[in-house]
Amino acid sequence: MFDKILIANRGEIACRVIDTARRLGVETVAVFSDADRGARHVAMADDAVHIGGPQPSESYLRGDTIIAAAQATGAQAIHPGYGFLSENPGFVEAVEAAGLVFIGPSADAIRSMGLKDAAKALMDKAGVPVVPGYHGADQSDALLADEASKIGFPVLIKAVAGGGGKGMRKVDAPGEFADALASARSEAQTAFGNPDVLIEKFIASPRHIEVQVFGDGTRAVHLFERDCSLQRRHQKVIEEAPAPGMTDDMRAAMGDAAVRAAEAIGYAGAGTVEFIVDGTEGLRPDGFWFMEMNTRLQVEHPVTEAVTGVDLVEWQLRVASGDGLPARQDEITLTGHSFEARLYAEDVPAGFLPATGRLAHLAFAPGCRAETGVRTGDEISPFYDPMIAKIVTHGPTRAIALGKLRAALRDTQVAGTVTNLSFLAALAAHDGFARGEVDTGLIARDIGRLSVAPEPGAGDVALAALAAAGLMEPGPMTGFTLWGGFRRQILLEHAGAVIVAEIEIDGCEARVWTKEETVQLHRDGSGWRLEGRRAPAVACTGDLVTVFSGAGHGFKVPDPLAVLSAGAVVGNVVEAPMPGLVKAVFVAGGESVVAGQKLAIIEAMKMEHTLVAPRDGVVEACFVTEGAQVEAGAAVIALEDEEAS
Repeated sequence: MFDKILIANRGEIACRVIDTARRLGVETVAVFSDADRGARHVAMADDAVHIGGPQPSESYLRGDTIIAAAQATGAQAIHPGYGFLSENPGFVEAVEAAGLVFIGPSADAIRSMGLKDAAKALMDKAGVPVVPGYHGADQSDALLADEASKIGFPVLIKAVAGGGGKGMRKVDAPGEFADALASARSEAQTAFGNPDVLIEKFIASPRHIEVQVFGDGTRAVHLFERDCSLQRRHQKVIEEAPAPGMTDDMRAAMGDAAVRAAEAIGYAGAGTVEFIVDGTEGLRPDGFWFMEMNTRLQVEHPVTEAVTGVDLVEWQLRVASGDGLPARQDEITLTGHSFEARLYAEDVPAGFLPATGRLAHLAFAPGCRAETGVRTGDEISPFYDPMIAKIVTHGPTRAIALGKLRAALRDTQVAGTVTNLSFLAALAAHDGFARGEVDTGLIARDIGRLSVAPEPGAGDVALAALAAAGLMEPGPMTGFTLWGGFRRQILLEHAGAVIVAEIEIDGCEARVWTKEETVQLHRDGSGWRLEGRRAPAVACTGDLVTVFSGAGHGFKVPDPLAVLSAGAVVGNVVEAPMPGLVKAVFVAGGESVVAGQKLAIIEAMKMEHTLVAPRDGVVEACFVTEGAQVEAGAAVIALEDEEAS
């Protein structure tokens, strides 16, 4: 076993690797950018090295700097985590040339699976079923359009490099193909530096089921499957193991195919073979096809660990240090059911836009496994993926594990940034999901219902008012006055609207009046009670009050003078919805536009977001140019007043 390893990553995966290394007595070295100086993974590691600026290209993608850090600190091996350099064969070769061990597969194995078209050809040769499609080198527009017609619409355009849904577009009809192809190529070039694409048949009722494999360079085993069908925009949201409705025959067929795939490329370490599954007639051995192989540890690996009892990071370290496979296939067992929900800082009603902000408060439910790289007080940076945590539950049955997930989401507390917590809770409570009726289109079909942000109730407003007045924690003088009950007016702001609340406290009783309703509360030894039940928890940080009922409701406590002097909102300016890079500007001053017309593209966290005209009109001014960096809320384009146009 190694004495010391360097982790070439950040966030929750770096913390995850440190946890296992510490248990095995292995020292760890963290690397960090300017944005991560005070990060959790830096605090956890035995040693830490600064490697550059906040942009990944200035730090976490600088392989030479990371290798130099490993050599300077005496690390014997480098664990890549996932993302960044984890599937970069050139980095693997550079690590080995420096006399270090790369904790993962060989450069040749990564190359074999790095391009989806070449990987599919290799898998077809190895006897692994592949989806009908075009994977050729000729990338001319006319040929690709012709091949799509031969395959039959709908089809998927997919970037041959990378993953995560980037560079992927569904095309339903021939007339949509050209625009979708241009968009997919542009996003693929930005994300992976490679604009090439492949064309595949779109499966009508698809399920995304993947198999965890582990190899020692010669032999491989599988650790059963994970169902990752709950996706939005091809990004996984909730994963589970095992897959609902899985049969013994199907599991055996998929497991054998995955092992053949791993052994065909001499795979060493943890990897995932992803399959697209036709769910129209249930799961059957002839209804799955190879999509791609991820030559690294997956984000969703904890659900496999939960149902097998295997620590996959420990296996990675053992095999990389020279041990053989830690277990035979017949020694790997499947017990119970597990779920993982990805908690993100993102604005769901605004289209899942990534969000930033300082975590004023963060607490996870007792009893769940929370994989996180952040703590209370940490900043959600615009430079990296906005994941806050992975919330993992396990139970003897699917129903029990799902019940635990619902409870864990209900009791998770986040303040300081918008999150997808209410969306996850709604998804976990979805009737079809509870019945195991999962496919990749479930979220899109019910997106309206799932993405509605719950409004705070009168009780939530009352608790926020008490907290803003400093009356949540009882004290010997709380509510005391010389001539009667305590009475005070409080201003709160929620979703842009100002709420006026009036509080009266008399002993252990409190009444809170708003324009709409009156709420009565009672205080006992455990705190405030609302309608006979213990009131939800509340967190106060600066001018922010968060009431943790449901997914949590945030209230600002505005300066009364600022509220009185606030001006009107101008409706003619199109603003940047998040911090990012201006990728393209399509209009100029004086140009006429129609509602829905593309105005500009903002790129944030490797995803492109199109800004469109909110109405017909004339462009008055463009405030940005291509290549400019903008903050959230920055003015991008202004339209003339409707009277003027």
